Amino acid sequence: MSGPVVVSTDPPYYDNIGYADLSDFFYVWLRRTVGGVFSDVCSTLLAPKGQELIAVPYRHGGDRDAAEGFFEDGLGGVFARLRQVQDPRFPLSVYYAFKQAETAEGETASTGWETMLTGLVGAGFQITGTWPVRSELANRMRSQQSNALASSIVLVCRPRADGAPLASRREFLDALAAELPAALGDLQAASIAPVDVAQAAIGPGMAVFSRYSRVIEADGAQMGVRAALAAINRVLGETLEATEAELDSDTRWALTWHAQHGFESGDYGQAEQLSKSRNTSVDGLVEAGIVESRAGRVRLIPRHELDENWSPAQDERLTVWEIANHLETRGEQAAARLLAQVGGLADSARHLAYRLHHTCDRNGWAADALAYNSLAAAWPDLAQQAHKPPDNQTNLDLT
Repeated sequence: MSGPVVVSTDPPYYDNIGYADLSDFFYVWLRRTVGGVFSDVCSTLLAPKGQELIAVPYRHGGDRDAAEGFFEDGLGGVFARLRQVQDPRFPLSVYYAFKQAETAEGETASTGWETMLTGLVGAGFQITGTWPVRSELANRMRSQQSNALASSIVLVCRPRADGAPLASRREFLDALAAELPAALGDLQAASIAPVDVAQAAIGPGMAVFSRYSRVIEADGAQMGVRAALAAINRVLGETLEATEAELDSDTRWALTWHAQHGFESGDYGQAEQLSKSRNTSVDGLVEAGIVESRAGRVRLIPRHELDENWSPAQDERLTVWEIANHLETRGEQAAARLLAQVGGLADSARHLAYRLHHTCDRNGWAADALAYNSLAAAWPDLAQQAHKPPDNQTNLDLT
């Protein structure tokens, strides 16, 4: 008697990895050693490649469009078949970790995610849960000095009800704005690395989109997954920026200036004009110790130039900006001690690290993005260390 069919899968990512080609290195030896035992499996000279679900042009006469069409149609067919055979009592789980994104006309989306999600939604699945799983080793070669994903995102899917309702574009966007911030808060509370946030947010965003049978645009057309992903990215950015109102005036100025200039210098007049809208001044920012102003130019002081002897207890103009950037530059025990000193401002500094990573990643500042990602990823260990009595403190390894 056969049991229920339950599927958990990690689908291929276009042409990122040719597993059939890689397998030939081992297959030729396996064929020599166990070919007589597994004669059906080892009947070919090399690993079979014709049906491998991968978008490589050389298997399609050099035609890239044909290769991509083969992959996309095949992936959709796989999900449609899973919809038929999966036992409805159990969820389908899909692991995905595809970071590549494209930006067009101001909207950011990912072809890899779009194809995978289009296949799921088109096959009649609804995404009912999502969670990042730390599946990638920090010391793997791919992660060395790079802003690579640290996690795979697990999507939990169940068949969408046959009577699922339609939704207008406005209904979808309103539901997204109402539900995504809370989901993002859950992800941050679980200390997901900032580099994974944009990918992890796709899950709860698509949970909203996929609950409807269709989402109808203003012109009557059906909204596609790409448009939904762009909307999710937009709401994610707005959610990260919404925490700005809770920050001190100097930090809010620094956030805006940093997004435009990074740690490069800019015009004093522009800096002063921005300071008025943030209820501060350039002189005040210099006094706070986060800005350098000379010869008509203004720049944020880079992390490595901050005062090593700075203490929040002695700072008469304390800013969240200083806390977050000093935390990033200090060693493990020193960072833990600093975290213990700043009390309730620690949570604001953690949110700032996420926001700064988002800005750096969007602007292509890989080194700075990696630094803020490392800080946020190390936060649980730092927080635990900060609450230990001094005699019990141990050395942490943030690297």
